[in-house]
Amino acid sequence: MPPQDPMCMVYEDDDLIVIDKPAGLLSVMGRLPEHQDSAYLRIRQQYPLARVTHRLDMATSGLLMFAKHRRAEIAISKLFQTRCIQKYYIALVDGEVQAQGMVEAPLITDWPNRPKQKIDFVEGKAAKTCYQPLDYNAAFNQTRIQLEPITGRSHQLRVHMQHIGHPIMGDKLYHPEPAKFALKRMALHATSLKFIQPFTQQPLDIVATVPF
Repeated sequence: MPPQDPMCMVYEDDDLIVIDKPAGLLSVMGRLPEHQDSAYLRIRQQYPLARVTHRLDMATSGLLMFAKHRRAEIAISKLFQTRCIQKYYIALVDGEVQAQGMVEAPLITDWPNRPKQKIDFVEGKAAKTCYQPLDYNAAFNQTRIQLEPITGRSHQLRVHMQHIGHPIMGDKLYHPEPAKFALKRMALHATSLKFIQPFTQQPLDIVATVPF
């Protein structure tokens, strides 16, 4: 069952709404009746004209932005497409990551195992992630890491971290032992959005507190 706590509004102006989506809540409605509850459905109860600009995986928490009107949807979508919005995530990953780096590994849907994605250097779509370790907890053998997706492929951060041998803690799809994580969630949080508000030209740096 999706979390029923009220969604935290992080930022709002005449054009945009940014919430802190809890882990376990869909970004948008799914096809099945039990998948109707979502951040978008809840936002539309308060803002009937709201529109989706991007998505987070259900298991990922953090900053999720909606447009208040059609012009804002077009403008923000263009910023995402042209990579003019910087997105930063914080994750806890298995093992010690000793240095910053970059993963460039193309992704494609793993059709027999949907919704999983996989790396495919022949038919996959280009995907690029920058990572920087923040601190290492030797007692739990976990590294707190900052992730910046340069592209926006489905499950990109999750697959890329698994690819370099440091799967995200609690990830039921890509961690071989998800239950070894103490929390009953995946340790991935969308913590920062940086961009120029397309209508006011105001620089925005919207931040959400990491819950783990």
